[in-house]
Amino acid sequence: MKKANKTALLTFAERCKNILASNWIGSLNTIKADAKGSKEDIHTSKVMYMIRKGRPYIWVPEKDLHNVNTIIDERGSFSVASPFPGPLAYLFRSLEKLPPRVALTGDITRLKSEKAQDAVERLRGAILSEQKAIEDFGSAVSNVLKSSSLKYTSRSQHLKEFLEGNEEHVVYKFDVRSSMFIDSKGGMHEVDAEDFGTSKADSLAPFSAALIDGINQSDTRRRALMLFCHVYFNANAKDAYILRVDRKGFDMLGKVPSLTVGDGFGQCEWKDFRFTLKNEATNIGDFCQQLMEMEEEVVKRITNYSGLG
Repeated sequence: MKKANKTALLTFAERCKNILASNWIGSLNTIKADAKGSKEDIHTSKVMYMIRKGRPYIWVPEKDLHNVNTIIDERGSFSVASPFPGPLAYLFRSLEKLPPRVALTGDITRLKSEKAQDAVERLRGAILSEQKAIEDFGSAVSNVLKSSSLKYTSRSQHLKEFLEGNEEHVVYKFDVRSSMFIDSKGGMHEVDAEDFGTSKADSLAPFSAALIDGINQSDTRRRALMLFCHVYFNANAKDAYILRVDRKGFDMLGKVPSLTVGDGFGQCEWKDFRFTLKNEATNIGDFCQQLMEMEEEVVKRITNYSGLG
């Protein structure tokens, strides 16, 4: 493991694609309309979606106003936040931070029956593929995911329950015209259209919520994150949570001492850290295996430092 460098960081386009591939629910906005045309107000609701070839396919409940609005005006916007499961959600609220998110603008087109059914079948295939990947990679993955609340963090489980529900939906494709990456501090980064079109999501992205929760719900793994801060950044972390995972590495928050204040007592602050993998992870099993090797390595180094080895 090593500190991050420029080549180890993802582009904004890649971050957008990873967020889209990691979540399963987003906010769709369309322009309100009636028989007389556009009313210029915005209607917003949460909808389920899938990503295929970089394009969102959106399932809108049959009774939702979006179905009327898009007949009059196909323009819309779609926003998706990076999943922040379990304890990470409470931490973000306490810090008054928002999860990074992607905002898209474009045109919404209703799929005809045959193409809508094809989208449903492709979604079923993606669900089975994700579930099989977890099973195929065995103990390395199950060891990390065992602490995760999969009922709430598994993308495939949420989508499976959605497809098995009784509510009728209309399927739309969302043709992206512009995209924006919004960081946790509210900073907005416009993404070049060509970069967005050619970038691909990590193979880890569909599993990221479960991976993040599995690590953050494990006291042992969080202690390892604190050791990472100590060994590689000489930072004495009192607590740590992982924020994001990708094929190149992971981002985390460490609670480290801040500058001494006037009364002479040191306070702590949450600081961002970025670690890169020795080798890019090609799949979820590869990432979990490298993570466990890193944990073993850092424990050995701490042991040697203390003269106990």
